[in-house]
Amino acid sequence: MLIAALGACGYGSQKDDDTTTNAAAGGEKVDGLDKVKIGYFANLTHATALVGLGKGGLIQKELGGTAVQPFVFNAGPSEIEALNAGSIDIGWIGPSPSINGYVKSHGKNLKIISGSASGGVKLVVNPKKIKTLDDVKGKKIATPQLGNTQDVAFLNWISERGWKVDAQSGKGDVSVVRTDNKITPDAYRSGSIDGAWVPEPTASKLVAEGAKVLLDESSLWPDKKFVITNVIVSQSFLKKHPAVVEAVLRGSVRTNAWIQAHSGEAKAAANEAIKRETGKALPPAVVDPAWQSIQVIDDPLAATLNTEADHAVQAGLLKKPDLSGIYDLTLLNKVLKAEGKPTVSTAGLGAQ
Repeated sequence: MLIAALGACGYGSQKDDDTTTNAAAGGEKVDGLDKVKIGYFANLTHATALVGLGKGGLIQKELGGTAVQPFVFNAGPSEIEALNAGSIDIGWIGPSPSINGYVKSHGKNLKIISGSASGGVKLVVNPKKIKTLDDVKGKKIATPQLGNTQDVAFLNWISERGWKVDAQSGKGDVSVVRTDNKITPDAYRSGSIDGAWVPEPTASKLVAEGAKVLLDESSLWPDKKFVITNVIVSQSFLKKHPAVVEAVLRGSVRTNAWIQAHSGEAKAAANEAIKRETGKALPPAVVDPAWQSIQVIDDPLAATLNTEADHAVQAGLLKKPDLSGIYDLTLLNKVLKAEGKPTVSTAGLGAQ
């Protein structure tokens, strides 16, 4: 059972969109399905969804006459609730809400079926107050939400330095200030925080305000890779419509390949999608460095998910979870084989 809800992992405005994307005119419906309901964040760490679900996107192309009904969220818990309620079928989401959703449903409601992004998390600080990592002690550092992915990572980093912080209150050798990503730049500007451990594009927004990157979280992980975004599916939908799920995954894999091969165009497409969903595109000073720090991937980096769960346990935010069966990578590996790409591992947490 969770002691604290593991929350949102990204930045974006919530919007339940009742419109559907244009299905291919005259295209054949996959599994005879009229539409598939897909959730994601209007955030660069959800670049695969932003680019692949856009007009002419490769995910919609793979779905043929089956239309996509998009739902845009700004918090992981609300997306999990939507999946549990059947309001969405498939979603792009961060690791902590994936763990939370799986544990709270006793392994009954979701499966992680693919990776989507790695990286894009940084410790950024006021260079006038913090010049070295040791200087973080005694300062006020923001994280997005109690128990969210970045909060857990920061608490673990603090612990590894031998400092003490009460995980619930955030008080101790460092003051951990839980602050919504949308207002973190204002908090920094006002001086109420001295820095933040946050995902992109919030990190680059702070840099645009004069902050400096003190640490990139990727430097703490093997091969500098850790999961920041997964693809999840309702277990009932996976059972009823595996062909639709496979089509979405094929579109996701092909979208990632296109993004890797056309980085500049992909960045522009993702930013245009953000503008469409939020009403405002990210300025170059924010989108350029943010985009460079995020890597789109097909591998869910299952071993890092397990490590992130262990960090939450060590912080006292989570009782040891049973994550066996949280992954079902059968369809992803089928797609990867067909695309001539190497298959990926569940790190022992595969479907039972």
